[in-house]
Amino acid sequence: MTPVLWTAMLIAFGCFALAMLLTMLRLFKGPSAQDRVLALDYLTVNALLLMLVLGMRHHSSMYFEAALLVAMLGFITSMALARFLLRGEIIE
Repeated sequence: MTPVLWTAMLIAFGCFALAMLLTMLRLFKGPSAQDRVLALDYLTVNALLLMLVLGMRHHSSMYFEAALLVAMLGFITSMALARFLLRGEIIE
């Protein structure tokens, strides 16, 4: 791996970690439930991207499979929370 790519991955890792910290602040402090749902969705996207960077850094495909599971779980979670906020119930 070239030093430029190694440095770019390190910078990306730091940026995604900082974005996750700021998103967690919005998740705990958010003024409304909609802000919290969006923060949770953004947190899953950042976790997904962080896993992809780790997978590229360690040359392992396990991180990519875990990122796929996080993406599916994040989609289902945000759909369920959005339905709960709109209707007040998840299962009809």
